[in-house]
Amino acid sequence: MWKKEDSKPAGVSGDPVNSATRSSLAASSSPATVGALPTSPRAAACISQGIRIKGEITGSEDLFVDGIIEGKLNLANGSLTIGPNGHVKADVHAREVIVRGKIEGKVTGRDKVQLWSTGQVTGEVQTDRLTIEDGALLRGKVEAGRQTNKPAEIKASVAMAIGKTADRITVNSGTAAD
Repeated sequence: MWKKEDSKPAGVSGDPVNSATRSSLAASSSPATVGALPTSPRAAACISQGIRIKGEITGSEDLFVDGIIEGKLNLANGSLTIGPNGHVKADVHAREVIVRGKIEGKVTGRDKVQLWSTGQVTGEVQTDRLTIEDGALLRGKVEAGRQTNKPAEIKASVAMAIGKTADRITVNSGTAAD
């Protein structure tokens, strides 16, 4: 009965810091900006444009790079996204590698490597699945797909089939010879 009604319009905060922060975030997240960068629920770290890092980066979370990295980059269970302004001169190991900028070096994507139309890779690419959009640039060696049998496994299976010991069998290009 004696309680004063809050006369502020809905969505307006009494805290000037929070309302200023909200308005700047709303202004910066225009539709053009929101769709420009891929979002991930696991997005843990960002190296933005204008940042340069030399050395070794390791981790298990996702990383978005729009700056410059030189050295080694190892994200055991993470996803690496190179933004359109990103430039990486490094050997890269990650679960997933998405290239919208430039990478120079050996790229190993355990599950997959994606080259967007603006992406450029110079070096070796090793992955189970490779996606290359029209307009992307790839210069180097590519090993894609799962390797089903290794030479040691081939030797053992051939030895059992022909009744010889594995140490007397030589494997060349996936075929066995005596």
